[in-house]
Amino acid sequence: MRIGLLTGGGDAPGLNAVIRAAVLSANYRGWEVMGIRHGFVGLLGECDVAPLTRGSVSGIAHLGGTILRTTNRGNPLCFPVRNEDGSYSEKDCSDELIENARERGIDALIAIGGDGTLRIALELVRRGMKIVGVPKTIDNDVSCTITTFGFDTAVNTAIEALDKLHTTAESHDRVIVMEVMGRDAGFIALHAGVAATADVILIPELPYDIEKVCEKIMARDRLGQNFSIVVAAEGAYPKAEGAPDPAHPHSRRAIRAGSVAERLVGEVHDRTGKECRSLVLGHLQRGGMPTGYDRLLATRFGSAAVRAIEEEAWGYMVALQSPHLVNVPIAEVLREEKRVDLAHDVVQAARWTGISLGD
Repeated sequence: MRIGLLTGGGDAPGLNAVIRAAVLSANYRGWEVMGIRHGFVGLLGECDVAPLTRGSVSGIAHLGGTILRTTNRGNPLCFPVRNEDGSYSEKDCSDELIENARERGIDALIAIGGDGTLRIALELVRRGMKIVGVPKTIDNDVSCTITTFGFDTAVNTAIEALDKLHTTAESHDRVIVMEVMGRDAGFIALHAGVAATADVILIPELPYDIEKVCEKIMARDRLGQNFSIVVAAEGAYPKAEGAPDPAHPHSRRAIRAGSVAERLVGEVHDRTGKECRSLVLGHLQRGGMPTGYDRLLATRFGSAAVRAIEEEAWGYMVALQSPHLVNVPIAEVLREEKRVDLAHDVVQAARWTGISLGD
């Protein structure tokens, strides 16, 4: 058995731990592993494929990023190709990808990625490839799994930043708005905000009323707490404007990083007169060493993916459904988007401990 292994989409802390576990688990069975660089793009053209051995994955579990590199612009089903006149068009290169994998003796593929990577993987399975998926996202928005590796690290990065913002906000009696990743799902903002005792948390699943946000800030002032911390997911939007249309060019998917924080700072200052500052955490949430929890989960996922290949679970994704890892059809994973459940106890804990959710 020769396994191909690739990482697609955005990077996440823990990817290298998955790679290491998959390689060691495959070697344990006497199988070979080929690393495919830059996602599915590595199986197009001249290909960018190289063997992964016990030596090549030694000492990488604690490293951030991915030794295989990644891309979120390499969909082989609609791959950009340059025409003779210099313009670009999209081409379905799946046949080329499948043939290149066959020529290199790749019997099965482990695709590590989020919704986009999993959608590509499912379509390739329908076209005859043998693929097992591993969920990857710091946003924790992949369905059918309780959590994904990288999420815990991203939340801890946000918590550390919030802890530091508390001291400077209090020193200057300021309102500080920190924007975190989460265009469609507010898990990072919610979990980090609750853990770091933020005063306001704004998430895409719950449109906010700016007047309610300001009411919370001024209520704290009346109690002598003259500073406030606001955590906002980048996809948070005001109730008055309605939900963004995903098909519209100015939808939340096209929002410039930092625009939510900038807007909130301006509106809060205009309504309260308080001095306000903003911070966009951005790609810091993707970087750095994974936490111990993420390293363990990633290792479990990598090993489970190899077991799924042994079971010939083509078109399935390994998932955490505590306390066990299970195989779930990728089609089921993609059927429904995972979002914050507003009835969840974390949301209730936020409300009952006095955190405003802007509603």
